[in-house]
Amino acid sequence: MNIKKIFLITLFAFPVFSGSVESFSNTTVLTVQIPVETVIDKIRGGMLGQILGNLNGLPHEFKYFNEPGNVKNYVPSLPTGAWTDDDTDFEWVYVIEMQAKRKLFLSSDEISTFWRERINRGIWCANRYARYLMDIGFKPPYTGYATLNPWAEFNVAGQFLSETFGLIAPAMPQTAAKIGLNYTTVSIGGEPAQGTQLFTTMIAMAFVESDINKILDAGIASLDPSSKLAQIANDVKKWHSQYPDNWRETRRLLRDKYSLEGGKMRDRNGIELNTGAIIASLLYGEGDFAETLKLSFNYGWDADCNAATVGTIIGVVDGYRKMMSQGWIIVDRYRNTTRDKMPMDETITSFSDRIIELFEMINEKNGGQKMVVNQKLVYEIPTEKPAPVIQLKSVEEQKQHLKAEFEQTIVNDILNGDRDAKARAAYMAVCLDMAADLNKKYPRQWKDACFQLSGYWKIMANLFADGNNNPPFIALGQLAEKFKAAGIKPPARRITEREIYEDKNIWKDPTEL
Repeated sequence: MNIKKIFLITLFAFPVFSGSVESFSNTTVLTVQIPVETVIDKIRGGMLGQILGNLNGLPHEFKYFNEPGNVKNYVPSLPTGAWTDDDTDFEWVYVIEMQAKRKLFLSSDEISTFWRERINRGIWCANRYARYLMDIGFKPPYTGYATLNPWAEFNVAGQFLSETFGLIAPAMPQTAAKIGLNYTTVSIGGEPAQGTQLFTTMIAMAFVESDINKILDAGIASLDPSSKLAQIANDVKKWHSQYPDNWRETRRLLRDKYSLEGGKMRDRNGIELNTGAIIASLLYGEGDFAETLKLSFNYGWDADCNAATVGTIIGVVDGYRKMMSQGWIIVDRYRNTTRDKMPMDETITSFSDRIIELFEMINEKNGGQKMVVNQKLVYEIPTEKPAPVIQLKSVEEQKQHLKAEFEQTIVNDILNGDRDAKARAAYMAVCLDMAADLNKKYPRQWKDACFQLSGYWKIMANLFADGNNNPPFIALGQLAEKFKAAGIKPPARRITEREIYEDKNIWKDPTEL
């Protein structure tokens, strides 16, 4: 179906959509009318594509680094249905809470509260680090500041936690990005936040554009021009043009230019290589769902996350009905295996229906409506042009902002705070290079604050990963050294993931760890 032929375009004044990130207002905007059944079909297709990419991609996650994979045949399937995984279940938690409260921008207090209640296992990297910073009272977006959470500078969470927010705002890329950033910046910032803009925009635009190159150009238009992701996207486009029949050569060029840490974690689940892999898979896949996912598996690195993103984009373009007509074995189930105080059994369709309800809220708030045109029920949607909704800021700018905002609070909490406040102040003081001065001025109180912080053993396990003998990435090792210099010692033994997930104690006497 040629969607453009069924759109009826009008002009009207567009009310600014407000959120917790920077707003960009339009005075007028084109509206587009899309049959209700088409929007529903595309939302369901995007959700099914996201889940297929995620779960079918798991066998390929972190398997192919120096060389690509060699998957030759792939048939999408979910023979026992789907289950929760971090590529989809963070968004599931958000969607249910947004739906229950009829609220699109949940506050930092609300987010940190239900994270502590519901997100306690099956969490990794930037998200795990953010989760345990919450134990000492840090709240979003500070939990996603690279100054405090070293994963936040590069981790792919800005990508794999964003796709659903593209689905809830068809043809409204700025709205999609603003809502997405309210949630992805819980654990990331900087370039990964640019990734949120990129992918929510591409998904939102896939509702009204089927040409992969045009969808990609829309995504690039959403980036801060200084973003490294814009450079990566343009590099991959250039290599694809030079080697249109050789995806392996494009992968080699991507690997050689954007591997940054000699195979450490940034070269596994960093935004650079994985963004490039997604864009290359889309270009070489030429709109074919199974072929695009197969390429994303073979490109490797964090393959399941990448396949989930490309699956969402192509799933929107194709729609649910087309996908279900392929003869793939798909059981309509979404089983909860990870999230506390959440429904135990959902279906893929019911998850999608929650998104449809949120879309209708967004569309109404933005001035759209559901109406009958020529005896056909349609959504009239106020379209938006792709554009950045946040700009890049350096880690040093972020650090100076934090110091200006919290310097006096840190001193007060070191001197007079309760356990949480002392621990939080000590943590922030080290990150902001205030530790030596505080230790000199208030040695007894500083020592006590460090002791209190050391008892938050899950934070210590994150900070001193692998005992810090071989830190998983450079910035984490540098931060751990700062904490050791400030008098905070690593745990005497490595703490296992099972302990982290199953032991509900937040604080333990550091002398007993």
